[in-house]
Amino acid sequence: MEVPAYAKLNLTIEVLGRRDDGFHQVTTIMQTIGLADLLHFEPSADLKVKCEYPELAGEQNLVWNAAVELAKAGGIEPAAKITIEKYIPVAMGLGGGSSDAAAALLGLNVLWGLGLSVEELAGIAAGLGSDVSFFLWGGTALAQGRGEQITSLSPLPPLAVTLVFPDLAIPNKTAAMYSKLTMGQFSDGGVTRQMIRILTSGQFVRESVSGLVFNAFSEVAFREYPLLLEMCSKIAGQGGPTMHLCGAGPALFTLPSSEEEHQRIAELLQPYSAGVYLISMVPPERCGVGSLPSSS
Repeated sequence: MEVPAYAKLNLTIEVLGRRDDGFHQVTTIMQTIGLADLLHFEPSADLKVKCEYPELAGEQNLVWNAAVELAKAGGIEPAAKITIEKYIPVAMGLGGGSSDAAAALLGLNVLWGLGLSVEELAGIAAGLGSDVSFFLWGGTALAQGRGEQITSLSPLPPLAVTLVFPDLAIPNKTAAMYSKLTMGQFSDGGVTRQMIRILTSGQFVRESVSGLVFNAFSEVAFREYPLLLEMCSKIAGQGGPTMHLCGAGPALFTLPSSEEEHQRIAELLQPYSAGVYLISMVPPERCGVGSLPSSS
């Protein structure tokens, strides 16, 4: 059995404040995109997690934790061979690890015949990581709390997305970026509420969505990593669109007005050794529980 694990963008991500448990309260609109890892599931006498990248194999992968926690919930021993084909770049803000964990929950639920509902799986997902629950459904959704409270929204049309992978690695990125947030980056969720009104009005306008894209980490990321600001300024200075941060970065994205605009961005970023790709948004019926063989 094979299950795709799609990457995501945050069309908005607002941080409302710090919680008593040390996490941050967020409100974010997430969207799956057409870049995916592939997870292959086979019966096995014990639990094995294989990946072509040694640092992502075995117990250090979130997929291993997902398998162990699902087996506990089902009252069984975790036994399966899971092979991960990685296509989503690691630590770029695209949620690849969380998506892999969600795909593991979905695939193993079928392989082991546990019959848990997606809502029951979401309870396990919330304990694995803030973004994991979203990937059980995919598509367009509002995430609140730490990111584990998911409300599906009207799906966006299959808009084109220009995705940029800078030649930049950020150690312990998510924790580091959250630690650098100040009260100045906190907001009241108003931008996200505006975006939801557009998505639910039935009067979709690409420019309205593009104009409301917001990321609480942008100011911190551009200050800490001048390369990102330089790349964005290069594109804007040549009449190109505004580039936005993916999650906590450092990947960037925009909704290009045409394939020609995408090509122009790729040309401008050639000196930076950045990867530039044209992909599209992915609807919920191709993601999460909709991607399982048993539901097709």
